[in-house]
Amino acid sequence: MPSDYKPLEAYGLVGNLETCALVARDGAIDWLPLPHLESPSIFAALLDPERGGHFTLKPRAPFETTQAYAEPTNVLHTRFRTPTGQARLVDFMPVRGMTGLPPAGHRVLLRKLEGLTGTLEFTLEFAPRFDYARVTPRLEATPTGVQARWRGTHLVLDSPVPLEVRGATARARFVLEAGTTLWFGLRYDGAPFLTEAQREARLEATLRYWRAWAHRCEQEPCLFEGPWHDLATRSGLALKLLTHPETGAIAAAPTTSLPEAIGGVRNWDYRYAWIRDASFTVQALHRLGHVQEALEYFRWICAVCAQAREPAAIRVMYTLHGDPVPPEETLDHLRGYRDSRPVRVGNAAATQTQLDIYGELVNAAYEVHRHREGLEGVDWRFIRGLVNHAARVWRSPDAGIWEVRSPPQHFTYSKLMCWVALDRGIRLAERFGLKASLRTWKAQRKAVRDAILTQGFSPRKQSFVRAFGTEELDATGLLIPLVGFLPPDDPRVRGTIAATQRELVVDGWVRRYTGEDGLPGQEGAFLLATFWLVHALALGGETEPAAALLEQAVRHASPLGLLAEEIDPTTGAMLGNYPQAFSHIGLIHSALALGEARTPAP
Repeated sequence: MPSDYKPLEAYGLVGNLETCALVARDGAIDWLPLPHLESPSIFAALLDPERGGHFTLKPRAPFETTQAYAEPTNVLHTRFRTPTGQARLVDFMPVRGMTGLPPAGHRVLLRKLEGLTGTLEFTLEFAPRFDYARVTPRLEATPTGVQARWRGTHLVLDSPVPLEVRGATARARFVLEAGTTLWFGLRYDGAPFLTEAQREARLEATLRYWRAWAHRCEQEPCLFEGPWHDLATRSGLALKLLTHPETGAIAAAPTTSLPEAIGGVRNWDYRYAWIRDASFTVQALHRLGHVQEALEYFRWICAVCAQAREPAAIRVMYTLHGDPVPPEETLDHLRGYRDSRPVRVGNAAATQTQLDIYGELVNAAYEVHRHREGLEGVDWRFIRGLVNHAARVWRSPDAGIWEVRSPPQHFTYSKLMCWVALDRGIRLAERFGLKASLRTWKAQRKAVRDAILTQGFSPRKQSFVRAFGTEELDATGLLIPLVGFLPPDDPRVRGTIAATQRELVVDGWVRRYTGEDGLPGQEGAFLLATFWLVHALALGGETEPAAALLEQAVRHASPLGLLAEEIDPTTGAMLGNYPQAFSHIGLIHSALALGEARTPAP
């Protein structure tokens, strides 16, 4: 029954920059792919509580529980309260590349259980299920616990309490007293056994790593000032967890198939790096002060895309290692979150044609390089090729940013981002005196602009529309002032904001678009689109409505400050993959826009 599923906001996220685990308030690790984020799962109770597999530590008696991060870090604390006592569970993963770690030393999830007051009886249940629960392993005893193997994955649970193995599940019951500390370690792929002193040292080093990395206010007042300040910091920490250290790639989310509508079929695998996220992500990392991460992300994008024979061969998304995304398949043996099927792995949208990616790539280059001394020749050749391609193909229909599965259309946003590719290419060429077909680029920039203003704008609605020749709306129209196509006070921009509020806003939340998309059913309100409306209002000087909308949005963050892809406008429940990078990027940008709008010019 759906009641055996937990709400998404009941989960915290920990990770080591190779993979992430979702840890529920009841002490259950319900999602963990190994060894990488895009790898098959070993725990997937998130998608099927019976078959999926989990690793749970919790009191036997009824309990109350709360979660909090050790701020500002990605070390998670879960506190249990029972009638007989209190305990704290600390979950974390040492970070890859952290100083002092031996090879594979980051490939461990550590769980520190501390008795705080009184006495509690605890239960442990360890039920790994490899390959998205398609493989039930045989557990074998070790001197320190149990182990399981499947293909190249060697999984070891180190336990300070005796484990009873029945079939593919290990269980234990034990008493935890005040002042007692018990360490549990889940090791994989060659991670060494750790003594208690080594585990404590790993915890302290992990705390230091995250505290050194997290956003710090470099000016007074901080532009993030407001009730969303800590959430902006948390957003940066969440983005870092989704970043692969070898490549700099950032996953859209750490999960797959969390539904956009309960019981619906809009369930997608988001554990990949989308090219469309490039410019938004680079700007967000820059503004948080993480310039190195922004540069690494951009360089990875360039390296991956440069492998394509030509710009037309660039894919919409890649794995975090820069490989093609695997073909989409359904896992029919899994129930799906709250019985929402199908469960998918891989993503068929990877081979779609989406013209907006060229503008997003060139804009990312512009954001990275406009404050620097110049552009390397190899980077400019890559960027120039993208701009030339945008100049050639902008008149073509495509699948659009939202990856619809209906026939291609002339989406206004796709044309807008082709304009951005031309505009930013022209700016870079002129700024650094680079070789470019400036006359052609300027002519095509004007042609795209004219087409958008005449075919992408509805005089009847006084708004930009979803696609040429339609009267449907799309929240991407809110980005027109954000990318500099028109100024925020232009009547057409104000008309688009008004039309969005009239037709796309439901109970204070913004939906992505109206019109057909080739899929049955509905979806929730898109959090990123809500943040776009905040940003557009702030740019237009409407700071009070913008602040009210932002405050409403952040009130629906999880208790840990994490955001899903969507919100159910009726119930306020989170929907879609969780946590969602795009949502956190939107929060960062809208909070900054509001902060800048409220800060008097010097």
